[in-house]
Amino acid sequence: MSIVFDTYAWIEYFIGSSLGKIVKRYLKKDHCLTPSIVMAELAWKYFREHVNPNDIKLRLLFILKKTDIINIDHDIAITGAKFTLFLRENAKKLKIKKKPGLSDGLVYAITKMFNGKLLTGGLHFKGLPDVIFLPEEKIK
Repeated sequence: MSIVFDTYAWIEYFIGSSLGKIVKRYLKKDHCLTPSIVMAELAWKYFREHVNPNDIKLRLLFILKKTDIINIDHDIAITGAKFTLFLRENAKKLKIKKKPGLSDGLVYAITKMFNGKLLTGGLHFKGLPDVIFLPEEKIK
């Protein structure tokens, strides 16, 4: 089985939180995938937080070494757009104010298209098929 790491999972990993330790377990035992959009999101987050550019590069190189990077092609783009709408409808049902973005739809599309499980803590993914929701995983 493949585990798809989203931005949430990588952030927890790099801060070394208790959830990050769970992410580390998956990284050691499963076939791991990271959507290319996740790497861009991480770089953007760290630049906004004034993280040293060399440290950002080292983190992204670590991801490249430890996981297979999935680039966005036309099939993923189309499926990701559809899943973005689905995730927004789901967020509305769950009364989550922050709307999921296109990157969320792309990540979920990759999860489904590669028959994987998404490792995340993003609330808009909670309860969906093929999602390993980190805060609940922590309790187990």
